[in-house]
Amino acid sequence: MKLLFIHSDYIEYEAKEKLKFAEEVKEKKHRIDECLVVFTAVEKDDEKNPEAVVKNAVREIKDVSDKVKTKRIVIYPYAHLSSSLASPENAKKILVEMEESLRDYDAVRAPFGWYKSFKLSCKGHPLSELSREITAEEKKETAEKKIKSYLYVLTPDGKLTEAEKFDFKKYEELKILYEYEKGGTRTVSKEPKHVELMQKMGFVDYEPASDPGNLRWYPKGALIKKLLERHVTNICLSHNAMQVETPIMYDYKHPALCKYLEKFPARQYIVKSEEKEYFLRFAACFGQYLIAHDAKISYRALPVKFYELTHYSFRREQRGELTGLKRLRAFTMPDMHTLCADTAQAKDEFMFQFLLSTEWMESLNLKYEAVLRFVRSFYDENKDVAAEIAKKIGKPVLVEMWDEKYFYFVAKFEFNISDSQKKCSALSTVQIDVENSERFDITYVDKNGEKKYPLILHASISGGIDRCLYAILEHQAKRIEKGGKPDLPFWLAPTQIRIIPVSDEFLKDCEDIADQTNARTDIDDREEKIGRKIRDAEKEWINMIIVYGEKEKKSKTLPVRKRSGEIKNYSLDELKKEVEKELKDYPYAPMPLPRMLSKRIGFR
Repeated sequence: MKLLFIHSDYIEYEAKEKLKFAEEVKEKKHRIDECLVVFTAVEKDDEKNPEAVVKNAVREIKDVSDKVKTKRIVIYPYAHLSSSLASPENAKKILVEMEESLRDYDAVRAPFGWYKSFKLSCKGHPLSELSREITAEEKKETAEKKIKSYLYVLTPDGKLTEAEKFDFKKYEELKILYEYEKGGTRTVSKEPKHVELMQKMGFVDYEPASDPGNLRWYPKGALIKKLLERHVTNICLSHNAMQVETPIMYDYKHPALCKYLEKFPARQYIVKSEEKEYFLRFAACFGQYLIAHDAKISYRALPVKFYELTHYSFRREQRGELTGLKRLRAFTMPDMHTLCADTAQAKDEFMFQFLLSTEWMESLNLKYEAVLRFVRSFYDENKDVAAEIAKKIGKPVLVEMWDEKYFYFVAKFEFNISDSQKKCSALSTVQIDVENSERFDITYVDKNGEKKYPLILHASISGGIDRCLYAILEHQAKRIEKGGKPDLPFWLAPTQIRIIPVSDEFLKDCEDIADQTNARTDIDDREEKIGRKIRDAEKEWINMIIVYGEKEKKSKTLPVRKRSGEIKNYSLDELKKEVEKELKDYPYAPMPLPRMLSKRIGFR
């Protein structure tokens, strides 16, 4: 069964034309105010166990109704939610049973078997649009709810303190993370600051013609995204990862994959092909596992690393959780899986990949807090791992501990950032997986010729690429709130240098200079006053601004205005060296827009 919930100011509907199986109605027009409209499609599978489906559907309806604080419910038959419908007779019976099961609520049912016209007004808050897929199976609690977790703070000297007893006075960001972990919610009540910035800067925007959580990337944003992708790929490949490419959809009933889906509570996109159902991947795990399963691996080759940049991973997040770049339904995720012979080798790789992740965060100029998550038995036997991480970070880290195993891993670290709404998001992360090699029958041959199951490290050195830009923009939003100047890391800035000629007679000189800077350099040749051009460059967060005229031509010096406000004179050779110093070994791509501003188009 498919359910679509709309919390509405009102719904008006009128039964217009009946089908042969339509039920009789006395009044064809209805209006219900302040209600939860439940658009419902009863499916073929629901006919196998209708009582259980009704029970589970009613439970979900009551749960959503209580959350939006209304007792008035409209069950509205809506076949368009599914392509696999139950027979009209059985569908009607199930809808009637749902209505009867909601007697303690003010529930009505729109007539079945009629073409109806309708109008409704959606309230527009984060919970006003939700969807659910109902089956006959009992609703399973997630591992998070079943297994109690305990929060601690680990200091660089190795001392572990219960988080509620820790003094957070000197650690404001860590306190935000602790409070979010203790009782935070993904749902947002207002738009985060980065959304305005991503639109204002012309990086990325919502795509109204697609499913929510699928975005359009403009040239400047696409450049930033591409550079981030190249950087994390270079990091992984330069440390012996083998790049692969795998499908974006998999058989929903594949024996190993369906067990994995049960363990991983992701919301799936389902597509049909030739009567089979496939799910769109939410990570590169599946494809890499299947490659590893077929590979012939000796202990001499370990650790073995597979890497893929999944430009398209999918997760049907709830509408109230979708917000700008933070949480999407289609996202780019760099995934690396490392096969390790034993715990000792896994710990070494865990620490090494932790160090790679710190380099990544530093490349984005981001402040972050670390979270370590352990099954208690693993922590007790490997306290040195946690202690070393806290020591290398040089400040307290949050530790979450479970008495029982959480999903498939026994240890995990995350680097989290807090945004302008004091909500936290994880970027870099690595997990030590102790289940999936056996589940997918991934083996290696040890020195005695025996087959063994390796441990698997799941790593995303960067975290989601889209979320990295979210983190950068939220960091700049907080800087703006404190009266500071926002900027981008030099290697990521779409325009790194802007040259402003004082008149057209200097355009050719400016072009010659731009050709030699070895940077993304554009030229403001518009018919605007110099002051306006400088202000516009400031609004675009241009790293270096050069006003060029007769004085600069004669002196052969370039007065470079930096984001810090410093103005420093450079020769062209000195400027090239400064650019080289800023770019370091980061990836480079050419200007994503025409060099001359007069030739650019607007995207908003």
